[in-house]
Amino acid sequence: MTRKEEAAKHWQQTLDYLYAQRPAYERQGSSGYKPGLDTSKALDNLYGNPHHKYRIVHVAGTNGKGSVSHLLADILHKSGYRVGLYTSPHLIDFRERIRVNGKEISRTYVMNWVSRFKRKGFTGNPSFFELTSTMAFDYFGHRRVNVAVVETGLGGRLDSTNIVTPQLSVITNIGLEHTEFLGSTLESIASEKAGIIKPFKPVVIGEASDNVRRVFELRAEHQQAPIVFAQDDPQVLNARHADGKLMLETQGYGMLESELTGDYQIANANTVLTALKVLKSIGFSVREQAVRESFAHVCEDTGLMGRWMKLNDAPLTICDSGHNVAGLTAVTQQLAQQTYDHLHIVIGFMADKDLAHILPLFPQRATYYFTQAPTPRSLPAQQLQAMASPLGLQGQCYDNVMQAYQAAQQAATASDMIFIGGSMYVLAELLSALQQG
Repeated sequence: MTRKEEAAKHWQQTLDYLYAQRPAYERQGSSGYKPGLDTSKALDNLYGNPHHKYRIVHVAGTNGKGSVSHLLADILHKSGYRVGLYTSPHLIDFRERIRVNGKEISRTYVMNWVSRFKRKGFTGNPSFFELTSTMAFDYFGHRRVNVAVVETGLGGRLDSTNIVTPQLSVITNIGLEHTEFLGSTLESIASEKAGIIKPFKPVVIGEASDNVRRVFELRAEHQQAPIVFAQDDPQVLNARHADGKLMLETQGYGMLESELTGDYQIANANTVLTALKVLKSIGFSVREQAVRESFAHVCEDTGLMGRWMKLNDAPLTICDSGHNVAGLTAVTQQLAQQTYDHLHIVIGFMADKDLAHILPLFPQRATYYFTQAPTPRSLPAQQLQAMASPLGLQGQCYDNVMQAYQAAQQAATASDMIFIGGSMYVLAELLSALQQG
């Protein structure tokens, strides 16, 4: 076995070990969900509470938290800070989850960290996410970051990351998702997300109305935490598409050119700019040029993928990671605004998604390519087709995402449009295959 083959084998064994701790929710569904903070606190103590060594911005929400986290991290980095970024899930490579100044954690560090962890003899039966969060916090301490932007995994109150005391909490929005864990109403989900609001620490809420807003207000009042609703004083005044960019007219920075072009990014941008305003008020330095450059190059700088991501011009080919009712409502609305001769849609979903409310969002005037991602949580393509057909969504089934995508490419003309989505894991398979050649 060559040295390269040995390294590849060691890397795969490391990943297998991490996933085997307790199957990750994203792979196994409910069997991988482990609420509670006791194990996370025990792991944190084992490593000397590394997250106390740097300031933290903690980000939760139903949709948009990945985009918001990447933008905040990149802006702070360009403003002169050494910045850690912890997000989930990954699309292609595990290392996407943990970055410093936009660069992924190295395979060598991950493999050595796991080897050292095994020798510690920890008996707490951690989950994949608990162990990965601890690795991220420890790595950020090792790299001596000044600040870390930390995205929650699922929920907030009982999420593994919620052992931190942030300088700022950010909650993007609330939608119905993971109701088996977070509750069946918007208010109950908001209450779980509000669990990241800490005593005396400011919180920014991106979008909230009526009873959901009141949930956040009551939690902030109880914690004596200053609360700001981004929608009350919008930092984004207007938005339009031009030359493949999203142009944002803003209060504090004039016209910003955004590399993230999904219409839903307007609300995310408003949340980010409001968060920056609060960060400046508590002593953070935010450079205007950093804001401009980060909005224009966040995907290039941080590796962010799958957000209304253009893969081709002719036919126009877009993929997007929207996977719940709120996210796919925004996506399908933007699809309806596009100009094309015919629409081709490659879709697959996880079996636990609310397809009774999701599938009616999709247009009937399109050709569908039903598929599934290679994960046990996936809904088989044949079942998806059976659910979609009575709604007028017609098409064929394909064994994997790449087959479905290639079929759409062969059928589409240069003036058509291809859309790929429904699940982060559909995108993961597609982007991984495209990257490999």
